Amino acid sequence: MTKMGCQMLWLLLALTLMMATVSTGGSIVEECDPGDLKGLASFRGGIHMDTSGRLAKWVGRRCCRWQGVSCNNETGRVTEVHLPGFISTVDFVFQSQMEGWFSPSITLLTSLEVLDLGGLAGLSGRIPTSIGRLKNLRKLYLYGNKLRGSVPESIGKLLKLEELHLHENRLSGFLPPTLGCLKNLNALLLHSNRFTGSILASFSNLTNLMHLDLHANSLTGHIPQNIGDLQLLKELDLSDNLLNGEIPASVNNLTSISVMYLDANHLEGEIPFPSNYGQMPLLGFLRLQNNQLGGKIPPNLGYLVSLQRVSLENNKLEGAIPYSLGNLEALTELYLSGNKLSGVIPKSVGQLSHLILLTLSHNSIQGPLPNEMSALQNLQTLDLSFNSLTLNSIPRWVAELPSLSRIYLAGCGIKGQIPDMLKSTPSPIQELDLSANDLTGGIPAWMGSLTQLYSLNLSRNHLSSSIPASVADFQELGVLDLHSNNITGSMEHVFKIGTSFPGGSLTYVDLSDNSFTSGIQQISVGTLERVVYLNLSHNLQEGKLPTSMEKLKALQSLDLSYNKFGFGLVEALANLSHLETLKLQRNQFTGRIPAEFLNLKNLKDLDLSDNLLVGEIPAGKPLSDFPQSCFTGNTGLCGKPLSPCKS
Repeated sequence: MTKMGCQMLWLLLALTLMMATVSTGGSIVEECDPGDLKGLASFRGGIHMDTSGRLAKWVGRRCCRWQGVSCNNETGRVTEVHLPGFISTVDFVFQSQMEGWFSPSITLLTSLEVLDLGGLAGLSGRIPTSIGRLKNLRKLYLYGNKLRGSVPESIGKLLKLEELHLHENRLSGFLPPTLGCLKNLNALLLHSNRFTGSILASFSNLTNLMHLDLHANSLTGHIPQNIGDLQLLKELDLSDNLLNGEIPASVNNLTSISVMYLDANHLEGEIPFPSNYGQMPLLGFLRLQNNQLGGKIPPNLGYLVSLQRVSLENNKLEGAIPYSLGNLEALTELYLSGNKLSGVIPKSVGQLSHLILLTLSHNSIQGPLPNEMSALQNLQTLDLSFNSLTLNSIPRWVAELPSLSRIYLAGCGIKGQIPDMLKSTPSPIQELDLSANDLTGGIPAWMGSLTQLYSLNLSRNHLSSSIPASVADFQELGVLDLHSNNITGSMEHVFKIGTSFPGGSLTYVDLSDNSFTSGIQQISVGTLERVVYLNLSHNLQEGKLPTSMEKLKALQSLDLSYNKFGFGLVEALANLSHLETLKLQRNQFTGRIPAEFLNLKNLKDLDLSDNLLVGEIPAGKPLSDFPQSCFTGNTGLCGKPLSPCKS
């Protein structure tokens, strides 16, 4: 045999031995570690329903071959358990669910690095107090389940932990101080639980943290003064809690922050950032609404050149809108409603070329509106309602903005007739609110040509005449509010809206406080089957209620009070199973209260007073739960809650 042939032979022998070793080793590691096997078997035993079918395949002792289980090839120990509720493959997407108890024996898998049981929806129980045994754990996903109780102190022993996702459970109690020991943590998501107590100062030790989300809990106390130590933090969400005190000045040190949500708390004091140019250079999304912040909008806010969405609404901010906001060239949404802002809108607002939404309602801003706002070519939503603008008329440039589709100018002192220029806007109007102005004349016939209109509010004006037949041409109308005007005639055209579109779109109709004399008999069931709120009170309508009203299956609130309706109460009303409010007072209804009204199990607000009803009030809930005032003024009525009927 040649030297070359010998070398080839030895090489083949070596490869054969290597393959044999790997094969032998493979057979050894396939035998599950006893502790791991016990932990997995206990977990499986606690689950009584698995829609994915994965646990049904957990049979035998070779757990490293089980679906969702991964092992270390050398040690054979289980290192990862992946059983997420959301399953996505090349072929399909599936939302699975497991129901059962989270076995604490899962902590027997002491080599575990990743545990993913997120989004299973039905997994209940508690986070095991022995969770600290999993010292190799890097990622823990238990979100989107029904876990209860507190987060155990031993979680602070998971020093290798990088991601902790416990959000969307029913966890409660204080946050354990040991969370501050997890210095490798880069994502901490605890939102949408029931945690109480304060945010710990030890959180400032989590210097690798990039995502901190504690929103939708019941946390109290102050935001930690040293929150600015989290230099790598990109997203901070503390919204929807019970936090108070001032926003710490140290937030200026959050050089990586791009998202900061502190809204829906009880924060007070002034907005402390940025104090200098160049701070928080990446901040793009800022929410501070629904707090008690005071003082002025800081002019330095104009330094935050990356801002895209800013909400400061529903606070106690005062003074003028700073001119520097015009420097926010990337801004797309600006919410300033519900404050005490005064002065005029600065001309610099016209520089916000990317702005698509501007809301300034419920302030004390004065007119005139700057013509520079006509440069807002991308503006889609404009809300200037309830200020001190006294516009007298709608500026023509408003109707000429090429993208504007949602116009809210309620309480702006607009006078005269509804302007014709609104019928031919470049972008079809979808929402129009001109309520609480001094509009006169009638609803123009061209209004029906706004075929994409979804919401129309012309309430609290001085509109008169009758509703034009053209309103029946509305195709997408979902909200119609005409209350508190002087409109006369029939309301029948309203009940024909969308008749060419089965099912209709109307969900909210308020025609109250007018002088309508007829029309309810023409209710078209096909167009009102989605209506949730219907208010026809304080009008001059007469006659009998149509039996077709029983088809308004979605109706939750019906107010027909202060009219002249007569005859008996139609039993059809008892078929409105979702009804929560029924007001029929101050009419001329006669006869008995139908016994079928006892079927209105969801009824919470009832008023049948001041009619001509007689006989015994049907005994039982919900009628027996209402006070006497709901039935008084009907001299022929008796029975609980009124005086007993005479035998």
